Amino acid sequence: QVYLEESGGGLVQAGDSLTLSCADSGHTFSRLAVGWFRQGPGKERDIVAAISWSGSHTYYTDSVKGRFAISRSNDKNIVDLEMKSLKPEDTAVYYCAARYDTSFYAPQMGYNYWGKGIQVTVSS
Repeated sequence: QVYLEESGGGLVQAGDSLTLSCADSGHTFSRLAVGWFRQGPGKERDIVAAISWSGSHTYYTDSVKGRFAISRSNDKNIVDLEMKSLKPEDTAVYYCAARYDTSFYAPQMGYNYWGKGIQVTVSS
């Protein structure tokens, strides 16, 4: 089974950095593609970034390119989302999601497993 838990959220100021972590307590983590999503106040939940099972392929939504970096350690069952130059519009609940996938096709969708989410607030 897959059990995802996010950590690392909090309140920061604009321009600050923050790293979110997604940990899986299961035994199949290395077969999972993992995505980070976010849902801002009054908005739909959207993809932020994704990483393939091997870490060799990544995806970023346009608004975070150059500021966010996704990485993973299959030894530690963790996917990190390093966020730099944070803006107030990055304020949202951030969710970690996973799917069994070896092709990394359409990384924006198709996730079967979700964490509970964690709040990130960026003050101006």
